[in-house]
Amino acid sequence: MSNTTQVGLATQTSSNWVGFFHLLVVYIVWGSTYLAIRVAVREGSGFPPFTMGALRLLFAGCILLLGAFLFRQALKLSWQEFKILAVSGIFLWIGGNGLVMWAEQFADSGYAALLVGTTPMWVALTEAVLDRKSPSKLFVVSLLIGFAGIALLTTPVLKESSRADVLSVIALLTAPLSWGLGSLLQRRKPVSLSPIVSSGYQQVFGGIGFAVLAFVLGEPSPTPTAEAWWAFGYLVVFGSFLAFTSFIMALRLLPTSIVMTYAYVNPVVAVFLGWLILHEPINIWTFAGTALVLLGVAGTFRNQKTKPRVQDKTADYS
Repeated sequence: MSNTTQVGLATQTSSNWVGFFHLLVVYIVWGSTYLAIRVAVREGSGFPPFTMGALRLLFAGCILLLGAFLFRQALKLSWQEFKILAVSGIFLWIGGNGLVMWAEQFADSGYAALLVGTTPMWVALTEAVLDRKSPSKLFVVSLLIGFAGIALLTTPVLKESSRADVLSVIALLTAPLSWGLGSLLQRRKPVSLSPIVSSGYQQVFGGIGFAVLAFVLGEPSPTPTAEAWWAFGYLVVFGSFLAFTSFIMALRLLPTSIVMTYAYVNPVVAVFLGWLILHEPINIWTFAGTALVLLGVAGTFRNQKTKPRVQDKTADYS
């Protein structure tokens, strides 16, 4: 093996570990934001959903861009980069996050978790169409096992209540498709900007979109309690500053199919944090669902490991 090949493999391995670290951040932090969002948008004591989204993203995006400016990172956008970041930001935040926030006003959280869990399937289907190549049997089975785990995890909630109208179900099915499209655009149309700058711009564009929606829909002025402000601060610092930037970094360093496993892991983290912090009950469905989710995620990783190694040009960023 030549020195050049050894250096290349070492660099690839290092990039993979960095990518896995950022994915772990997404697993844990975004799993914890379920609880924070619930507190921040609680009716009568929190923020209206789109107003909260606008304030959260505009604040986080501007702070990220200010930090990048102070550290002298390149901020100038080409027209192509502007289009990519604006469109992906809208797909990710307005279509992905916004539709879920809107739908949860009319649908129970069990439906939301179950239907958002289809994100990896939408991404796999879209990639198969774009690449004109069917996914492997192992990958398909792994996706189905992971989704079955989400279904088991949400069974107790769905048994207790089954509130969901047609429009909210449509929104909850469209949201993961939108998030998947934004993720694929981010992955397949790389920009030369740092992850912090990319994250900042995408959140600013998403925040502007939320502000427009809040104005058009006539959302009332927020009357948040101290608890809602703490939840809002957590969402800004951890959900936006840390986790979304880690999500972008993971997309740059890891295959999209691996990164999308966050949609299976987040509900598991949310359930166990609810048990740990709020003393919410867990039962046999919880453990059975968790086992299937972990099995599905392991299968997805295994499927990627068995693929022939090819050089991924999209992972080369300045």
